Amino acid sequence: MYEKTFPNKRFKHTIDFLEKHVTNAESILDLGVANPFTKIMQEHGYSVENTKGEDLDIDTSNIEISGADVVTAFEIFEHLLSPFTVLKSIKSNKLVASIPLKLWFSSAYRSKTDMLDRHYHEFEDWQFDWLLEKAGWKIIDSQKWTNPTKKIGIRPILRWFTPRYYIVYAEKV
Repeated sequence: MYEKTFPNKRFKHTIDFLEKHVTNAESILDLGVANPFTKIMQEHGYSVENTKGEDLDIDTSNIEISGADVVTAFEIFEHLLSPFTVLKSIKSNKLVASIPLKLWFSSAYRSKTDMLDRHYHEFEDWQFDWLLEKAGWKIIDSQKWTNPTKKIGIRPILRWFTPRYYIVYAEKV
């Protein structure tokens, strides 16, 4: 999953934001298969269930039958052809979701080794906000952060001050 680096900064921002809006008493359905961040949520006292690896563009049944209090989606929606359908299928009234932001100086992400690890959407913050609003969600809180690298070059310099990640807490309208 993480070919060369582990996203410690992203995970730290994400767990801090999650703890700000979700209590340990609330159950979580995390969209996507179990992953290193699932373990971090569990280590912080959360009860987490993941979807099973089904193609969420085609099969939203596990989302629809879930009784979880909160749905989380961390870097999932950019991989879907139709995130609107997934957002509409959520029964929970709370959503915490993050996306990598579109970078004007970098092309869309595409793994060379994993056909499923590709970005169909490269969102700007306003596009993601609009998607959530059209799907019936009201954004209560949001944050952005950068993801600097230690490489040399123009793009690495731009990553020091260009926000790379966007996270929102939203409630169903």
